Amino acid sequence: MTRPTGSPPPDTDRQPAVPDYAVVIPTLGRPSLRACLEALARSPGPLPSRLVLVDDRNTRATPGCAEPHASGLDVPAPLAPVTTVVSGGGRGPAAARNTGWRAAGPVPWIVFLDDDVVPGPSWAEELARDLARASARTAGVTARISVPLPPDRRPTDWERNTAGLATALWITADLAYRREALESVGGFDERFRRAFREDADLALRLLDADWDLAAGDRRTSHPVRPADRWISLRTQAGNADDVLMNRLHGRDWWQRAAAPRGRLPRHFAVTGAAVAAACCTALGRPRAAAVCASAWLAGTAEFAWARVAPGPRTRAEVAAMAATSVLIPPAACWHWLRGLWLHRRARPMTGQHPDGPPPGAPPARARTTEPVPS
Repeated sequence: MTRPTGSPPPDTDRQPAVPDYAVVIPTLGRPSLRACLEALARSPGPLPSRLVLVDDRNTRATPGCAEPHASGLDVPAPLAPVTTVVSGGGRGPAAARNTGWRAAGPVPWIVFLDDDVVPGPSWAEELARDLARASARTAGVTARISVPLPPDRRPTDWERNTAGLATALWITADLAYRREALESVGGFDERFRRAFREDADLALRLLDADWDLAAGDRRTSHPVRPADRWISLRTQAGNADDVLMNRLHGRDWWQRAAAPRGRLPRHFAVTGAAVAAACCTALGRPRAAAVCASAWLAGTAEFAWARVAPGPRTRAEVAAMAATSVLIPPAACWHWLRGLWLHRRARPMTGQHPDGPPPGAPPARARTTEPVPS
């Protein structure tokens, strides 16, 4: 149980009380889930009072509960008595997490884990200390994420991309949220259908509601998932989610979330050069077409080399970077434009705490906004 607000501080010689917590893991049934659960089961310290696995594989499934053995998910014996499997209906990770924490029961803390992470050897003990140190106004406590990379060669483009998770803010690969805070803002925004930006959106809404987010000390490893050569092309769909973030939080959300801006302006320039070259060719203007084609080639070559140079430079990696560097700029532009259309009427998600502001939260303060750049 947590200490009531306003009560005397505990004796410093005593161990602080460990708050009750539940673990919620959305899963697509990947083999990595077993390694995650095994690490959780053998970690010394208090086990979760509930473990909710949200099976998000079946898009036609009706959300509901099932026993672990009936779901086909492999759950270690120490966790089986506290495990519930809930169908997510295939609506994406944001909706799956909402389904999970609402099914977890009235526990004060919800710890979200991804099904491809491996909690550290002392994870449960470290989590208990993280939660015990949280103040009444703390909405969430992050973990220290590490991404193991090959020690004997340079990392590939996909491995470097995954390694960026180690420095990302508020990543829900391992993040503990106070249930009361989730309720106060309505949980995750289910308009984010991919595992991208839904974590930053929730964190920014909590900060806007005068909650705090704290850095914890527990450690979790995020191995690099196997991926084919086209993975970098598929991830360009996240540009549509960036448009949604602009609609919901303004164009300064990048700075607030410490998110890298990426190369979208360059992608538009390179794609524009290619379109211009095609148009000039169709109009019978070969000299102008040659100039535009040269600009496209130079931009594409620069992009490909920027991805090849820090990598292992194997034949397979170079071939993948060359092919995808041609396709990524138009794909990024397409998804951005698609996002502008899909989210043209998007409005910020609202959530109201039934009893007013969170305990210990400061009075609402005036907020200034910067002019939105044109």
